[in-house]
Amino acid sequence: MSRASKFTLLGTSAFAAAMVVFVHTQQTAEKTAMHQGVVRDMEQQRIKRERQLDFDMQRELEAEYKKSQTVRKTVADIEGQNGATGGISPVTTAAGATGR
Repeated sequence: MSRASKFTLLGTSAFAAAMVVFVHTQQTAEKTAMHQGVVRDMEQQRIKRERQLDFDMQRELEAEYKKSQTVRKTVADIEGQNGATGGISPVTTAAGATGR
């Protein structure tokens, strides 16, 4: 075998081996990235379940408190019913009446 053919065979074999190693590491990296996506999704679902449980608990507490407590109308509710603009009504004071 000539020297050129030996270098060609060695070069193509090294290139093929390098490609096999590269593809293997690339597949391992993709598998790891995909697994991280699954882990991230599971964490988001766990957080969503916790938030939903907190929301349900708050809704139950609100219902329980509404049963045991009376709710009174606020000043804003009363003004809204009377047609007021929501501002404070002017009050005439002694200083305002004298024109000072």
